[in-house]
Amino acid sequence: MQIVVLDGYCVNPGDIDWSPLKALGTLSVYDRTHPDMIAQRLRGAEAVFVNKVKLNRDAIFGARQLRFIGVLATGYDVIDTAAAKERGIIVTNVPAYSTEAVAQHAIALLLALCQHVEYHSALVHQGAWTASPDFSWWEIAPVLLAGKTIGIIGCGRIGTRVAKIADALGMRVLGYNPEMKQGFVGTYVSLEKLLRESDVISLHCPAKAETVGMIRKDTIAGMKDGVILINTSRGSLVSETDVRDALISGKIAGYGTDVASEEPIRLRNPLMSAPNCIITSHYAWTPKPMRQRIIDVSAENLTAFLAGAPQNVVR
Repeated sequence: MQIVVLDGYCVNPGDIDWSPLKALGTLSVYDRTHPDMIAQRLRGAEAVFVNKVKLNRDAIFGARQLRFIGVLATGYDVIDTAAAKERGIIVTNVPAYSTEAVAQHAIALLLALCQHVEYHSALVHQGAWTASPDFSWWEIAPVLLAGKTIGIIGCGRIGTRVAKIADALGMRVLGYNPEMKQGFVGTYVSLEKLLRESDVISLHCPAKAETVGMIRKDTIAGMKDGVILINTSRGSLVSETDVRDALISGKIAGYGTDVASEEPIRLRNPLMSAPNCIITSHYAWTPKPMRQRIIDVSAENLTAFLAGAPQNVVR
């Protein structure tokens, strides 16, 4: 079987190997693939794996030998699934591979905004503590999370994990989700109540018609003054201009995000000049065990397909 990986670098920059997929056929791995090269690299391929490379209708119908598409991620919006269905091509993904890592990153962003650890460490290295007449010195006092309320918007696996960590920190946990999920440690409330009562709001939603732009001027107005906002889901869930304005006014005390509306983030992005804004480069999912899980489950998906019993099928 001819197997092609079109953009393998993010998943595997060289610290893990592709042996689970190599065992299933002749494997060609490309670090990155420009749209102009997709057709050429899919020539003769029976199975293709992609992370963020988009496979549109033309690419899918042009790859005449293609029988299987594997997404090296959970989200599969890069695939024209309608075209794949017309061709009879199975499309699979890797669900829930990064739950622990993304939840950890959400809490890391929250703690970074509350503790100012790197900021104070830099000042200490510059001699600020040494020059202090007191044994304890700080420029910005930490924010105590115990006793505060966190609102989780999206109570799936990651949101539920964040809720458990927040509960362990002594926080009151509220949750909003279209349907109640088992195992959520908090109290389900309406979105309006969550926005009104939360000191911290953490987003854990897919980008859908009903969630894109859900954090905007009017919903921000319904939040507490000085709320902290965390986003490890999708940049499109927020109006970045409205969040910047709320950061400037102080309505939002801090925004911690691992995602942006356009990635890689552009220098013109309004968040780049916003105060009290921590931006990381969409890497919450990347601890080595998570990336190894992607390759392992992807190989399992292809093995199941070859055995006639496809798993993790998204269309």
